[in-house]
Amino acid sequence: MAMSMDYKRRIESAATACAAALRKHRLKVAVAESCTGGWVGKALSDAAGASEWFAGGFIVYDNAAKRALLGVDASVLDKHGAVSEQTTAAMCAGALEKIAHADISVSVSGNAGPTGEPRGRVCFGVQGRGETAYTECVQLDGERDAVREQATEHALNLCRKHLQS
Repeated sequence: MAMSMDYKRRIESAATACAAALRKHRLKVAVAESCTGGWVGKALSDAAGASEWFAGGFIVYDNAAKRALLGVDASVLDKHGAVSEQTTAAMCAGALEKIAHADISVSVSGNAGPTGEPRGRVCFGVQGRGETAYTECVQLDGERDAVREQATEHALNLCRKHLQS
């Protein structure tokens, strides 16, 4: 992982803020990650005592893993693709179903490049237990690592913002 020092600090700050919000509300988060390859879970679990707010997660890089591990319906993937709001909503729901003691889930799926189009398109989801998932897609800039860094920071901030609303 060739993370820039600036993004390393930004991700650490976002993870700290997300963890503080989870701790404040006495909640645990589960993550379902594709293009970030576990960076969101790593950021959340880096601090000592992380089991207080981090329940666990899934790295589901290909569609077969999304289906097998999270129960994402093949028809969602066929109709909307892996990089879609519908898929990230299904990933959130699957993470909450599979990790029963999690209270909230965050998902991320995108194309970090260098191949495929559109490179830098990343979709996110966040869902509290008993809620409908909030989803969004954004266009991120840069090469592969830059997209993954930005996506990790965005996912952590999305979790924090959801808890503050």
